[in-house]
Amino acid sequence: MKKPISPLMNTDSEGHGHGHGAGEHTHVHGEHGHTHENKKAVVNRMARIIGHMQSVKTMVENDRDCSEVLIQLSAISSALQGVSRVVLKEHMSTCIVDAVKEGDMHQIEELNAAIDKFMK
Repeated sequence: MKKPISPLMNTDSEGHGHGHGAGEHTHVHGEHGHTHENKKAVVNRMARIIGHMQSVKTMVENDRDCSEVLIQLSAISSALQGVSRVVLKEHMSTCIVDAVKEGDMHQIEELNAAIDKFMK
């Protein structure tokens, strides 16, 4: 295992890593790392989705109309798709672009596997 770039960064034997530091989300592929610019927006969206899920749970506990619950679940599903789209676009424009430049087929294979799971 290679030495981590920072104390919060773990890398594997091929130099791929993933870490979380003070206010940033950094990936390392080979010998470079980059910070995800949309991290705060993604975290905020996820917090709103979690709050929305808690509200819908309360609706179910309070025996609210099933149609109202289904409408709210649809809104949550759309919100999850939206945040997933942001994460995927950022991953493509940073991690995958860098992986292609470096000939890092491991990262491309990981993306393909993630897309297969995402599209189920």
